[in-house]
Order: sequence, then C-alpha cells, then structure tokens
Amino acid sequence: MTSTSVAKPSKLRVSVHRARLRAQGLRPIQIWVPDVRTPAFKAQAHAQSLAVAASLQAHQDQDFIDAISDWGDE
Repeated sequence: MTSTSVAKPSKLRVSVHRARLRAQGLRPIQIWVPDVRTPAFKAQAHAQSLAVAASLQAHQDQDFIDAISDWGDE
C-alpha cells in the first residue's frame, strides 16, 4: 500500500505551529534591532568609541565600567 501524503502548505504549518505556541501561553512579538553587520553601523560604533576615548572623562568612565564589571571569581 502506497502512502500519498500531501505536504501541508507553509501557511497552514505556520498557523498550526503558532496555535500550539499560543496554547502553551506564549505570544508572538516582533522587535527591530540595529543590523550590526552593516558598514554604516560599524562606522558609527567606531566614531562613538573614538569620541568616548577622547573625552575628558575617559579615565573616569573606564574606571566606572571596570568597577561594575568586576564580578570577582566566577
């Protein structure tokens, strides 16, 4: 006997999957975040890091970062 199962359309599969997740008490959300792979992001991040490093408070800022980043012997 040959099984002739027909694949479900992707819209139906997604719908079933989302219904299953909702039944588990979950809900979908969508967030947009910067694309860190783009040259524009990299250039802006570099420019900002240079500005921070060149600021008059650079040493105080770094001391603060070091202080809150010291988690001891993890």
